[in-house]
Amino acid sequence: MKRICCAILACFLLSSCGGSGESGPVDIAIIGTPDALIERGVRLSPAGQHMRAATQEGLVGLDPTGQVVPALAERWIVTDDGLSYIFRLRDSDWPDGEPITARDINERLRETIRSLEGTTLGLDLAKVTEVRAMTGRVIELRLSGPMPEFLRLLAQPEMGLTRNGAGTGPMMAAERDEAGLVTLEVLPPEARGLPAREDWEEMSRALRVQALSGREAVDAFASGEVDLLLNGSIETFPMAQLGPLSRGNVQVDPALGLFGLIFRSDEGVLADPARREALSMAIDRAELIQPFGLGGWQSSTWIVPQDMFSPAQYPATRWSGQSIAQRRNTARQRITAWENATGANAVIRVGLPDGPGSDLLFTQLAAAWRTIGVEAVRTGLGQGAELELRDRLARYSSPRWFLNQLNCAIEIGLCSERADTLVRQSLAQRDQEAKQALLAEAHREMVEAEVFIPFGVPVRWSLVRGAVNGYEANPWGLHPLFPLSQPST
Repeated sequence: MKRICCAILACFLLSSCGGSGESGPVDIAIIGTPDALIERGVRLSPAGQHMRAATQEGLVGLDPTGQVVPALAERWIVTDDGLSYIFRLRDSDWPDGEPITARDINERLRETIRSLEGTTLGLDLAKVTEVRAMTGRVIELRLSGPMPEFLRLLAQPEMGLTRNGAGTGPMMAAERDEAGLVTLEVLPPEARGLPAREDWEEMSRALRVQALSGREAVDAFASGEVDLLLNGSIETFPMAQLGPLSRGNVQVDPALGLFGLIFRSDEGVLADPARREALSMAIDRAELIQPFGLGGWQSSTWIVPQDMFSPAQYPATRWSGQSIAQRRNTARQRITAWENATGANAVIRVGLPDGPGSDLLFTQLAAAWRTIGVEAVRTGLGQGAELELRDRLARYSSPRWFLNQLNCAIEIGLCSERADTLVRQSLAQRDQEAKQALLAEAHREMVEAEVFIPFGVPVRWSLVRGAVNGYEANPWGLHPLFPLSQPST
């Protein structure tokens, strides 16, 4: 299975004091809003995803490295044509004592897939044509066309299943306390479909989880209040390098995903795709990320990473053979022609989240666009900006994931209906080369429509204290909480 990821980024050794030791509870801070820990539904923040994965298993799950592992399904087979996935369920019960059956899973999977309509994950699941209970503990999912990474899609936290609102673990969450902490306790082995053992409580640690702002989370780590900080991103990354942080490492995920600017408007200076392209041409992506000190970060001028297509389909970068000075000269000519024709000044608003990383990012963008005669004005997200940051981690490594992020049905900004049609046509295509050709054509359509300004791979980072066991940097940015409950051996 192909894994696309950026070069492993540097781990920076830091110093301070604190930590809960190797036998007590593990204290975890996830950057997010407090209510994220108790989110319901299928539109989850990263904090909600981590909690959902810990308490509500799906057919399969992910281990700390991001590999697919059994969950409700103890094993499975894939037919030779790649169109049928047949799962055998483990012999265990729901929290109310009722046995888990294929009929239960069939109903709940159908409900989950229906509830995801209108989301990017719903688009990702569009290849599922049938969910069928075969016998008491065997269920089949049929696809319209082969999808090598379909299991990874089923392992997403949003695919966790419940009965009467309760999941099967592997952990159980207590009510959030007055301090905003949610305690996660490991369920007994027999509740997880495993043989009973008397010493199981000695083989696990409780987790105390809280959702904090970036500054609060970093301060809590520095003071020793938490052992692990998750869900750091570009806007908070500069915080990780400040102050003495005790016995901890900054771990940067070799992430895969979409990181750049969506166009929320096609009016004024942005009405012509050529002028939208001018904004992208003017950005020196290496210079853009330079203030962050992220060695090994991979830039991109394409929406879909170039190495997901053959070299014959796409060169390494757009505007190959042109220096940044030549690109900016072309871009400036386009902007100047518009200003002369309209008598207006080229001014665009850029929506970014709060944080010192966003400050650095905006400074770099504003400087780049100033060279072509465009003035940039900073706003927050959702405040009417013509351009907004789009920062998403991939769920699987396929061009279709990237193209689905900008699908017209999602209604996040400018899009290409022609590209969406080509992606839909690829769903039933069983020939791999023909499918790739359709997706490459869809990508060309989307690039020519100039609906997105790509920067490169997303930035995701964590702070990890030495006493924490079960954490691994991985391309998907999801760090299962259950393995963190296992003490060091």
